[in-house]
Amino acid sequence: MSEVKDECKYTEDHEWALESEGLVTIGITDYAQESLGEIVFVELPKVGTILDKSGTFGVIESTKSVSDLYSPIAGEVVEINNSVENEPDLINTSPYDSGWIIKIKPKRLEDLDALLSPNDYKKLIDE
Repeated sequence: MSEVKDECKYTEDHEWALESEGLVTIGITDYAQESLGEIVFVELPKVGTILDKSGTFGVIESTKSVSDLYSPIAGEVVEINNSVENEPDLINTSPYDSGWIIKIKPKRLEDLDALLSPNDYKKLIDE
């Protein structure tokens, strides 16, 4: 069974978001990395990129498929996880911790309220 962290918010596209000190860290869920299989490549945006809510911010490639990454909220990319560019399988082994993908400064922090709660996300992936 896929891990769902209680402190995160989720999207129907299987991204997670976690707010801390005014910044939002974004990654893909445990369920998403399991579905993708072995992740072999991650394309990240540049720091300073302005993202729209639901806008594409990168690409993740696995041995099975290539998928776009979507931003759960609007904001500016302030940090990228260079480690996942060099070791994309970090997302497989630690999707919520060392496998995070980007950090953004949100345009509106309230946008997080529109995302799925951990319980709603569990219902989505259990269907």
